Amino acid sequence: MPMKLARFALAAAPLVVWAAAAAAQDAPAGDVAAGEKVFRKCAACHTLDPSGKSRVGPDLYGVVGRTTGTLEGFKYSEAMTKAGEEGHVWTVEELDLYLENPKTMLPGNKMTFVGLKKPEERADVIAYIQSVSGG
Repeated sequence: MPMKLARFALAAAPLVVWAAAAAAQDAPAGDVAAGEKVFRKCAACHTLDPSGKSRVGPDLYGVVGRTTGTLEGFKYSEAMTKAGEEGHVWTVEELDLYLENPKTMLPGNKMTFVGLKKPEERADVIAYIQSVSGG
């Protein structure tokens, strides 16, 4: 009996690893409460408004999954508009890269913010943005 159990465990192991990896991708990597505090650095220029009302920077409500440079009514830099025309979409991973160093990730954009150097701050603020945006 132990041999049959061992074979089952070995056969099931890849499925368990796959399921755990899939669950990890769906779960927010950051701390929403900490991200709310980090977002204060963003709030001078950005909103999280379901109506889409922007400030100096575009509204970030629903940004994850949005094609770059496409928020109605916001005047984007040529770099942002071109990226969107080329099919760039804001994913969690792309936002992480952008927030680390906006000028390096997308040269020519208008954002003057120097970035968030700590990976945990980026994960937290992205988790917060997603929690407010419902996604």
